[in-house]
Amino acid sequence: MRSLPIGCCFALFFACAALAQIQYDASRKVWLITSSHSSYAMGIGPTGQLQHLYWGAPLWRIADVPAAQESHDISSFDPHQMLENEEFPGWGGPRYYEPGLKITRANGDRDLVLHYERHSIQENELEIALKDIRDDIEATLYYRVYPDSGIIGRWAVIRNGTNQPITLESAQSATWYMPRGVSYRLSYLSGRWAAETQLNREPVQEGMKILESRLGHTGHNLNPWFAIDPGNADEQHGRVWFGALAWSGNWRIAIEQTPYQQVRVTGGFNTFDFAYPLKPGESLETPVFYGGYSNSGFGEASRLLHQLELADIQPHGLKARARPVLYNSWEATEFNFTEAGQKELAEKAAKLAIELFVIDDGWFGKRNNDHAGLGDWVVNPQKFPNGLNALISYVNGLGMDFGLWVEPEMVNPDSDLYRAHPDWVMNFPGRPRSELRNQLVLNLARDDVKEYIFNVLDKLATEYKISYFKWDMNRTFAEPGWPEVAPEEQKELWVKYVRNLYDIMARLRAKHPNLEIESCSGGGGRIDLGILRYVDEFWTSDNTEAFDRLRIQEGFSQAYAPKLMSAWVTDVPNMNQRSTPLQYRFLVAMQGALGVGANLNKWTDEDTQLAAKMIALDKKIRDTVQFGKLYRILSPRTSDTTANEYVSRDGTEAVLFGFRHSQEYNTVPPIIYLEGLDAHATYRVESIDNKLPNQQQEASGAWLMQNGLQLQLKGDFDSTLVLLHRVQ
Repeated sequence: MRSLPIGCCFALFFACAALAQIQYDASRKVWLITSSHSSYAMGIGPTGQLQHLYWGAPLWRIADVPAAQESHDISSFDPHQMLENEEFPGWGGPRYYEPGLKITRANGDRDLVLHYERHSIQENELEIALKDIRDDIEATLYYRVYPDSGIIGRWAVIRNGTNQPITLESAQSATWYMPRGVSYRLSYLSGRWAAETQLNREPVQEGMKILESRLGHTGHNLNPWFAIDPGNADEQHGRVWFGALAWSGNWRIAIEQTPYQQVRVTGGFNTFDFAYPLKPGESLETPVFYGGYSNSGFGEASRLLHQLELADIQPHGLKARARPVLYNSWEATEFNFTEAGQKELAEKAAKLAIELFVIDDGWFGKRNNDHAGLGDWVVNPQKFPNGLNALISYVNGLGMDFGLWVEPEMVNPDSDLYRAHPDWVMNFPGRPRSELRNQLVLNLARDDVKEYIFNVLDKLATEYKISYFKWDMNRTFAEPGWPEVAPEEQKELWVKYVRNLYDIMARLRAKHPNLEIESCSGGGGRIDLGILRYVDEFWTSDNTEAFDRLRIQEGFSQAYAPKLMSAWVTDVPNMNQRSTPLQYRFLVAMQGALGVGANLNKWTDEDTQLAAKMIALDKKIRDTVQFGKLYRILSPRTSDTTANEYVSRDGTEAVLFGFRHSQEYNTVPPIIYLEGLDAHATYRVESIDNKLPNQQQEASGAWLMQNGLQLQLKGDFDSTLVLLHRVQ
């Protein structure tokens, strides 16, 4: 048999790597996980510990990966265990970094040293079991590789095989290691209510940086995503390691640089107020911690994550439909519902070709303000004397689906539910019950509360033709007590609450397969890859002011696909008392899942005509925006011009959005160099508003990427959109 040239071997390898490979070298006890985007390797050290060996660009030869080695103590203060990069270290022996697992036995013994026990490989999943050197306490590590993106999902299952109870004090999902000896930079998303997903970049210093939520939900302040680069990466170039934790409760990511020039990232359940007991035979599964690698900058890192989310995490995967254009009547009416008023708004929405009509807070119970009625999920007969079906039938008759706002995890003290079940809220007996937004949190860790919430929502989805729940959560946890269970079990609340939340959503979707859900928590308080398995989009922020949204949406897009980003057009002046043109507001919102939240009763005929035009344009381009590849070309953080380009999956269409904040000294706008086009193809270039010289021109992909376009954006808050169609 004739051997292949080396170039052919590489071509064959990467063709196979698109399917992903998990190899094991039994002689050297080394594993290599490889896709077309990255490789990941680990091995068993001489004494049985599982060591990390490599994470980076693709490797095709497992023999290149060195076997795990035992290090030598530097001093009595620097033991060799601190140098060996264990994949999932227990807290035991002289290990002083962030552990993967920390336990306490019934007799107070807290030492835990995990060594390799066994492994198995099935298609794209590797399972490695580690066991304590004395006791039958196991941590089974899972590695699932997603071939198209090269991203690996990692999690652990902790099992107590002893005949005594143990308590988990830290249960992490994974530790990721960067190549040693490099000065790194950390990127992460921070913020607060109405200012979510703000992108930060800072050097990784010796010591530990903690990203976390202690709030009971994902949180507005920090998001469970990170990216690390050597300090010189940009959108198009450079090495970037990135990850996202799939958990909607208390989470924690520790970025740690050891004194030995090793950067490590550990993430999983937050150790704050955490104690999870395991009786003999019981186990706990940690959240999935996804990690990936890009050799082409932050832009490619985002696109790989977006690909994973759309293909492998969101409900229905790539078969999911594009997000419909919705109208939400909240800003037009707030709590002042009437059937006639909603019908009037529905008629105006239908004339704009809106596809989904949603009524918000105030349709139920005695809900005339935010002081009462939350928890009483029955239609208010004063507001809807003919019941809800009369409105739903009317909306459907106008050609729109119908959606409903719910906040099922919460209760007002002034409600029938609370009067009947005051014990259902989180509480410490005899202590205050802190109200935020005049409401308390139901203890969803309780199975009776879980069943009540499921039955309420199931009843709504069964009795009414509801296509969409806007599922809100408008406060954080407080007094997280669970007095009905033993004291040693009460801290399970943090985990069981989220697991029961997921269970409700999964059961609802299984019983009502056409039901869609939006994850909302006073804006971006519950945005993560854990809840994404059960929801179709995220409410990005309560701040819908268009200029602010450019930075919020830029940060969101670092970790989450534009299809998942609910974005509304609302009235002006808005949150900052700023007024921006209606086209500007529409184009900002059309970069995600378009919604309209304005008071249509106040719109002029000119507003209505422009809105109808923009909605028709959104329907024309939304497959490209929502399912395509995003290229962030100019950032609102660094330029007075923002430019984002979306290229369709098949490469036949591209959409360029351009925004200018303000023009100073009559300066010309910057040239925008397009990306992701076929250099050898010809494109028809079309501006929607004559802000591009040589309207309807044709140009090659090479010219558009190398010479660029100069959009004629002038003055303050100017905007445009350019369509590019590949000429067949």
